This record gives sequence, structure tokens and C-alpha cells, in this order.
Amino acid sequence: MQTAVPAKGDQGNGTYINPILAGDYADPTVVRVGNDYYMTHSCFEFAPGFLIWHSTDLVNWEPIAKALTEYAGNVWAPDLVYYKGQFYIYAPIDEEIMVLTAAQPTGPWGPPVKVGIRGIDPGHVADDDGNRYLFYGSGYVAELTPDGLSVKGAPRKVYDGWRFPEEWVVEGRFLESPKLTYLGGYFYLTVAQGGSSGPATSHMVASARSKHPLGPYEDSPYNPIVRTQSRSERWLSKGHGSIVDTPDGDWWMVYHAFENGYYTLGRQTLLEPLEWTEDGWFRILEGVSADQPIRKPSGRGLNRSECFPEFQTESGDLGYAWSWYKSISPIEYEIDRRAITISSGSSSAPLVFMPGDHHYEAQVEIDLSGEETSGRFVLFYSDKTYSGLELSGEGLHGVIRGWRTPAKPWPSRHLVVRLRYSWHEVIFDFSLDGTEWTKFEHSFETSGWHHNALGGFLALRLALWAQGQGKVTFKNFEYRALNS
Repeated sequence: MQTAVPAKGDQGNGTYINPILAGDYADPTVVRVGNDYYMTHSCFEFAPGFLIWHSTDLVNWEPIAKALTEYAGNVWAPDLVYYKGQFYIYAPIDEEIMVLTAAQPTGPWGPPVKVGIRGIDPGHVADDDGNRYLFYGSGYVAELTPDGLSVKGAPRKVYDGWRFPEEWVVEGRFLESPKLTYLGGYFYLTVAQGGSSGPATSHMVASARSKHPLGPYEDSPYNPIVRTQSRSERWLSKGHGSIVDTPDGDWWMVYHAFENGYYTLGRQTLLEPLEWTEDGWFRILEGVSADQPIRKPSGRGLNRSECFPEFQTESGDLGYAWSWYKSISPIEYEIDRRAITISSGSSSAPLVFMPGDHHYEAQVEIDLSGEETSGRFVLFYSDKTYSGLELSGEGLHGVIRGWRTPAKPWPSRHLVVRLRYSWHEVIFDFSLDGTEWTKFEHSFETSGWHHNALGGFLALRLALWAQGQGKVTFKNFEYRALNS
């Protein structure tokens, strides 16, 4: 029997338990503006992307906007920046670094603009004189124009990474995720090393500093700042850190990690407190463990729901919890808070929702219009790996790892589908009215549906998928966590 783990997030007694964001929220980047914190993450090939989160205590977060409104390509680790009254998101899109800007975190955000660098993992910093720099990839830096929208001059390599012991079991000697903090006359460089997947002990956070952005950099004597020491820990492949201070002068680090036994949830967002040493370095506060209750940061907690499944926001946009997968062509759809009607086509993209629980139940109603239309409710990893239940004009179909079973007769073009996910096993029930249920004969096991087995740096999501010619309405979607 697997051991139960404590509830996540704010415990209501002055402590919290990691993760602060459960589910696939990889490559976190955080910034403070006054008493408010803002955070975003990689969005990969899902759009709208760059979900902007807001918090006043670093533990309780609410979604407030999506900065990237259209599909732009494969979007990796961003850097969220506030500089002289303007917000910036620097990010690689298909390995071309671009920048989005906005006057407010809620937007409107401008379209991505190329800055003139091919690479990944950008990190912005400015000095006291207003000189701006963009670090990226494996230790490179380029100076930016004063508006921060393009580079000037040739990039140069200024850092080779911390030399960790040869005997450590890692994915490789990769240097990634340079994040910069200018403090007390030093440029502090926070990086990820060891590889973000693979062995449980691979990923880590390291630190270095220099008096000048171009170096030379000296490594922290407290490296690694964060690292999984054993595959028996709860949090595996810990890395990709971003540090932030509070109005009270405390310092914290957000980073991502896989959960032991639940790689299917992707890389979740964790938070740990930092302390500064007398010799001017930061490290994790002594006695703190990522898998135990931790004293909450100061600040007023926000009231928010654990999930936010509505199809539509108050502003009329697609709900924050939902994104299209590889929506290369425009998707035609109509929405209200409890229903979305998709005009399907042969290239229609699935609409996905990210669960954040070990065990859960989800339900949706499907209505078809059009003779050659079908609607699917599936567990979705990628367009090559998914399983679930489908309603077509022919009847009910199982969809098993992409293979569609022959139809079983169904008397209606309306279907209520319920999915139960427990210990990685998936059971589908179906009903005509949501009262009398029948178990579908095909069930699935999904414990291996994650990056280490399938690649892609993705996670297991719920998906609504319209196919064929015509319209499919999905309505009254519900999601709730289960104890087991």
C-alpha cells in the first residue's frame, strides 16, 4: 500500500505544505511588485498560454490572465520581469527568444517580439545605471537595448556552471535556467544543472555571483542550494529555481519537482525559505524540508478555489484552466460558463484541463450536431498517447492509446460521461441522464504516461475533443478530488 501524503498548500494554521501549485506548472518564474507577487510557467504547446498567477503571500495563488493568446509554437521556460513600470515575459518559442510586454499583469499583453537570439531559458537583469542584460542557455549573456526589446552586440559565454561531483547520478552536465538577481553590488546567478528529468537525483539549483554581469563568476560554497538526495524522497528532480524577496525582507525560492509515484502530474511548483549567510550567500533555511510543513510567508492569503473548471472567465475569454493543444489553426467555438460548443474539423485540437490531485473524478455531458461528428472525453498525454470514451453517430467507442474500437449502439446523440482516476487506474461510466450509470468495458492504467517514458515534458491531462464535421457541445463539466 502506498503511504498517504498530507494535503497541499495553506494549512490554515500559519504553515503550508508543498506543492503551492499542484499539477504541471513547470519552470516557475516569480516577481514581486510592492505587496503583490506574480508568477508564470512554461506553457509548451498549449494555447492560450503563460497563465499569470497573483498572490499576496507566495502560497495562495489566483489566476488573473493569460499573456499569450494565440498558438505560437513550443514555448519553454520564461522569465517574468517588472522593470520601470513595465512587465516583460522573456521566453524561447521554438528556441527563438522573444519578449511580450504589458503595463499591467492582467494585460493586455502585446504579441511576442523577437529579441535577436536563438536559445532557451532567458533571464533578465539590470544594473544601477539602467544597463540591461539577457542571460540564456548554457551560460551566455547579451546586452539589451534600453527598451529591453532587442539585443545589441554579440552574445558571449560568461559561466560554465558549478562543477558537481562526477559520481552523482544525473541526466547530464546540462546548464540551464539562468535567473539573475542584482543585490548589494553583486549579480547573483541562479541556475539549474544536471538535467530536468531522468534519474531522481539529477536536477539541482546552484548559485554563483559576480560584481559585473559579464563575470567572472564565483560559485557558492553552499551549492547545491536545492537537490534531491535520494529516490526515496517525496520530491524528485528538484530544480529550476527563481528567488524573490518579501516586503519584510525575507527571501524565498520557487522551483519545480516531480512527485514520487506521480510523475504523471508533471513538474509541480514548490516553495522554500532562504537565509543569507554572513559572507553574502543564500541557502535554504536550516531545518526546513520540502516534504514537511513550513512556516508561511507574511501576507494576506487570497480566497480561491482549488480548481476553476468554468469554460469562460468573467471577461468572456476561455477559462483559465483550459487550453488548446497544438492549436495551429484557429478554433471556432462558442462559450458560456458551463458549456463550450466546438465547430469540429479533421484538424480540431483537443481542449485540455490539468488535474492537480492524486485521485479525482470528472464528468461532462456531450451533445452532437452533424451526421459525421464525434465527441471524446479522454485522458491525454499527447496526440500520440491518449485513452477514453467517444460518442459518434454510430454509437459508443473506446479509445485505447489512440485506437478507436468498433461502436456499441447508443439511442441518443446526448451522453453523460464520468471518469474516475485512482492509483493511476481509469474507469469510465456513461449515462443518458446522469442518474443511472453503466460502467464502460474498457479501463486503463496510466502510471507510465510521463516524460521519462514518453518524452515531451508533458503531463496527464483531461481532454475534450471534437472531431469530424459539425458541432459538438461539452457542458456541465465537473471536477472533484477523491480521497483514494
